[in-house]
Amino acid sequence: MSKTWANSGVDLHVDLTGTRVRAGLESALRDAVRAGRLHPGERLPSSRALAADLGIARNTVADAYGQLVAEGWLAARTGSGTWVTRRQVPERDRPAAPASGAGGPRYDLRPGVPDLAAFPRRAWLAAARRAVNAAPAGVLGYPDPRGLPQLRMVLAGYLSRARGVIASPERVVVCAGFAPGLAAVCHALRARGARTIAVEAYGQQVHRLVAEAQGLRSAPLPVDAGGAVPDHLAGADAALLTPAHQFPLGVTLRPPQRRAVAEWAIDTAGVVIEDDYDGEFRYDRQPVGAMQALAPEHVVYAGTASKSLAPGLRLGWLVLPAHLVDAVVAAKESAGELNSALDQLTLAEFITSGAYDRQIRHSRLAYRRRRDQLATVLRRQAPQVRVTGIAAGLHALIELAESDREDDIVARAAEHGLAVDGLERYGAPGAHHGPALVVGYGRPPEHAFTTALARLCAVLNPG
Repeated sequence: MSKTWANSGVDLHVDLTGTRVRAGLESALRDAVRAGRLHPGERLPSSRALAADLGIARNTVADAYGQLVAEGWLAARTGSGTWVTRRQVPERDRPAAPASGAGGPRYDLRPGVPDLAAFPRRAWLAAARRAVNAAPAGVLGYPDPRGLPQLRMVLAGYLSRARGVIASPERVVVCAGFAPGLAAVCHALRARGARTIAVEAYGQQVHRLVAEAQGLRSAPLPVDAGGAVPDHLAGADAALLTPAHQFPLGVTLRPPQRRAVAEWAIDTAGVVIEDDYDGEFRYDRQPVGAMQALAPEHVVYAGTASKSLAPGLRLGWLVLPAHLVDAVVAAKESAGELNSALDQLTLAEFITSGAYDRQIRHSRLAYRRRRDQLATVLRRQAPQVRVTGIAAGLHALIELAESDREDDIVARAAEHGLAVDGLERYGAPGAHHGPALVVGYGRPPEHAFTTALARLCAVLNPG
């Protein structure tokens, strides 16, 4: 029986043009190698299989392969097949070199990303293997838009234990990170008549844009040494806060202000979205519990695995007031945002097995050492700056002299191969704190951290 495209082994897309079939095949294969669609070492279909796929004579394919072997594009060995060679590409065929710096900075101290090299690959793979082996076939269908029941149950227990959240599986919705979860909540709030959301005057600009894209007007909420100022919530229908560790200023919302925010939400039927983006990483005392427990029917608790594990997992969660669950699930579903069932099962197993707690404790110690190193180095080598906001999290605020210009220092850092952020980029229009840098100490791999700090000191001490 002759082979067809359905059983020919290796698939290869080839566009044949012109009337000269062999010449067209040779040209198409050369172009595929030049363009990088066929990589060095990649095996090609047998001449019999490719001829059957293309509907041409086998000898035509064999002759084309032979010509390309002679030219050095391909290599062949009896019994081993035909593959793309590792040949020197002529200068005219090479792609243009990227512009200087296009590959990114050599040392990156921007906030928002943990040490990706510290991801627990072996433990994660072991959890994935156990989860897949135990999974019923039904979970491999289209997943529940709320998230798999297995993960929602595990998250409810973990968040209650570790963060003091009042949670039940029915209130938990799994999402692909904080921004998609925020979009679903804002969509649900706008559909229920909300018009304005108060957002901390310093924070992630993208979160303001997400809320505005769902039809809400964002109003800046001042932040002082005790966190967001609740006196300015008047007129808002909702508020987006980072109570445990304000981003990027690093302060904690004080208990009186927490209570005032909760009372505002209860009295006005408002909704608070609590972004607990790095709540597990507290260094000066026990982690500050979630604000959600003060008013669980008015606070949406939001967390992710982005800092504790890796942002690339795209795993986050919401604990919702009962009256918002259906509306948020509907918004998530209409956006077409469904999480991988296998990743959800793996995270559920990772938490249940205790591996998640072990990873948190390990990371907390590692990041605390980095924080201490950052503070010590700056105190000794750049005593003119003030380091604040380091009681928790993966970033610090480096307060500069009033005469310093953030843009100049950020540009000088780039010249040293170092990426840092100025505080101004996180401020709403009209916000003023004074010049500062927002320095993330989680992102560099362990071997590069000391050098990154040395370059930061060189930037802060020019000349």
